[in-house]
Amino acid sequence: MTITTIGLDADDTLWHNERFFHMTQARFTELLADYTDHDHLAARLLASERRNLGHYGFGIKGFMLSMIETAVEVTDGRVPGHVIGQIIAAGQDMLSHPIDLLPGVEDTIDTLAGRFRLVLITKGDLLDQERKLAQSGLGDCFDAVEIVSAKTAPIYHEIFAKHGDGAAAALMAGNSMASDVVAPLQAGAWGVFVPHGMEWALERADPPEDHPRFRRIAALSDLPALIEGLSRA
Repeated sequence: MTITTIGLDADDTLWHNERFFHMTQARFTELLADYTDHDHLAARLLASERRNLGHYGFGIKGFMLSMIETAVEVTDGRVPGHVIGQIIAAGQDMLSHPIDLLPGVEDTIDTLAGRFRLVLITKGDLLDQERKLAQSGLGDCFDAVEIVSAKTAPIYHEIFAKHGDGAAAALMAGNSMASDVVAPLQAGAWGVFVPHGMEWALERADPPEDHPRFRRIAALSDLPALIEGLSRA
């Protein structure tokens, strides 16, 4: 079936995002250096994030709360108030960081717009994702925007039925193997992996190398050529 709908991830597919989490986590490690070592703290924080996804969802606010929870845990409740204050300040800085588009993004979207239905499919905090999209200048390029709490096969099935001709005629591209590739493949769409270089541990998954609709490209700018090749096949 001809591809008529293109779904695009936002964070670390259209603009930088994960590097701000890395910077904040490095600062978090410095703040707790008197209480525990880097590796132990990183493991405890990741465990908190995994445990809290069901409570806070994805995004900066949940990350901030997980840092606070971890700080309380590793200090046996003795974490100083000024450290909590600095964790909150770091999270607020993340919520106001400027948008920096990845190379080739604007040209790629210009090439695809008008030829396909473009749908931005992102997860995380609603206000933060809306802020980033507005600052990116890309909002008018998309036929639809879906900010979801999680990216699952049923969610993709619903989105591609709502904004296109169903999952069979849709392609999803993004930097998360779990959310942007495996889940849309399970829904019946194409899944295109666009590596960013910084990967959150909770988004990792084994590449579905044997799946006929799985593809991998080096950068988003390679997507138009990939789609053209699929159309000729």
